[in-house]
Amino acid sequence: MNSPLDAAVAAALEGRDRAGLLRRRTAWRPTGPVTVERDGREFVNFASNNYLGFTHHPRLLAALRTAVNVGSGAAGLISGHSAVHATAEQAIAEWKSCEAAILLPSGYQANLAVVQTLGAIANNGIEKGGVRFLIDKLAHASLLDAVRLGGHAFRIFPHNGLAKLERLLADAPKEQLQVILTESIFSMDGDAGDLVGLAELKRRHPFVLVVDEAHGSGIYGRHGAGLIDELGVREAVDVTVITLSKALGLAGAAVCGSAGFIQSVENFGRAYIYSTAVPPLTAELATEAVAVCREEPQHRHRVRMLAKRVRGELAAVGLIKFTDQSADSPIIPIVLGEPARALAAAESLRDEGLLVVAVRPPTVPPGTSRLRVTVSAAHTDEQIKQLIAALSLVPSPGTPGEG
Repeated sequence: MNSPLDAAVAAALEGRDRAGLLRRRTAWRPTGPVTVERDGREFVNFASNNYLGFTHHPRLLAALRTAVNVGSGAAGLISGHSAVHATAEQAIAEWKSCEAAILLPSGYQANLAVVQTLGAIANNGIEKGGVRFLIDKLAHASLLDAVRLGGHAFRIFPHNGLAKLERLLADAPKEQLQVILTESIFSMDGDAGDLVGLAELKRRHPFVLVVDEAHGSGIYGRHGAGLIDELGVREAVDVTVITLSKALGLAGAAVCGSAGFIQSVENFGRAYIYSTAVPPLTAELATEAVAVCREEPQHRHRVRMLAKRVRGELAAVGLIKFTDQSADSPIIPIVLGEPARALAAAESLRDEGLLVVAVRPPTVPPGTSRLRVTVSAAHTDEQIKQLIAALSLVPSPGTPGEG
């Protein structure tokens, strides 16, 4: 018997396929921090967020072998929160120069919990003017999803468009809590949020500033504490979200802020309250990963040097615009336009033994399908040369071709 669901599923997937946007997972076998294998062939991986090579760091592997507990067995408010979790949260809070931190299973859930908490706080306030979220146009989908799921009022402002943002703040009702959601390093473009500008704006207008530091943590700042730390704007930032799955090489996330706000997440953040606590194993590894960040600065120095080098060489062949000579985030987008063009370029790189993923809508806006190149401190100089040589053969965005 044919189910109505089967017909709906088939139609939805067929539509995606016709548009060149259908996605499928591929089973890769990691063979090292920057290499993967499939069907007996090894590829150099320029698609992961393993910026510091920590997925295979000896100290983390050693901690993995000595860990005792596997699962937490319950939500954090029941019996899932252990001394191991508390130690990890304290280490992360101190690393981020915040009063407290709380672990969650993923960055998506962390952002959801932050928005849920802020919404509940605003609606329980004395004035009860509610909350409005002001979201950078390029902010991660999890932030926008969280606001929409909560049914909150929101406005999207142009990427780093502080002039528009200031007009929105100036016109806001005084009794309404204004919350700005942005990122330190944006996940698809690899550029930085204007955190200094936001800090200056906060001197003129009251608002809550939430910064997702998923792609800045471990790379920037003293001890890898993040771009907020490097720019000296910690006092302007109310809430920070970090993921353990990027530079730290693990899985999970943490929300960092004041002790009062973290307690509020425990009470109002439904994404935290109704989720099983992260495994003690993850918490133990997170403590060690933060320690490695503090004690081994050579990893972040190398990845920033490599990122700058790749940017400069790709700009020389016309694949990217490299106007900011100080830009050194590990995320380097090569915008090619239509999905077919990005897919063809990714396939040609695989033929050369390089894994670079084509990113298409809805992850990025229509007409901006791209190769998203990510570099790691674990890449060798020879692998970087191989990448640049292969990318130099990709038709530049202005060259006629497929798509």
